Amino acid sequence: MLNAGTIHIRPYSETDWPCVWDFLRIVIQAGDTYAFSPDSSEEEIYRAWIELPTATFVATESPDGPVVGTYYIKPNQPGLGSHVCNCGYVVAPQARRRGIATLMCEHSQTVAVALGFRAMQFNLVVSTNEGAVRLWQKLGFSIVGRLPGAFFHSQFGYVDALVMYKHLAN
Repeated sequence: MLNAGTIHIRPYSETDWPCVWDFLRIVIQAGDTYAFSPDSSEEEIYRAWIELPTATFVATESPDGPVVGTYYIKPNQPGLGSHVCNCGYVVAPQARRRGIATLMCEHSQTVAVALGFRAMQFNLVVSTNEGAVRLWQKLGFSIVGRLPGAFFHSQFGYVDALVMYKHLAN
């Protein structure tokens, strides 16, 4: 478990789902940062966020406090590409701008190395999500590709998506 001040990061527990779903639903329905359809069902998101990843974690305000963020980690590709992981991060809207995404990304890199991943790749960082782009760059990720018009933003229409990458271990 990571404790940075009042934020703790621990493995996801089934009892966390109602809270996690509450803010995942809000973020996904906004249609501005994740490729999931805004109409995705709870079952679809549960499968994508909880069942399919190698591991899922939550950030809480105290050891037994409310969940304020979550991330998953999984291989980015099967087989010969499985040494590169992929992660997705969401911070509850009411908890943003407190460094929680930074803590989760740093935690995920430590977990990735422990799981044997050599690198981390973000496949679809929405170019208009400038805060995320800045944060990932600050944490050592490079933009290695630009996908013109690859994301249909709920407000801006077709916008570019970025592929971001960081080498983690030899």
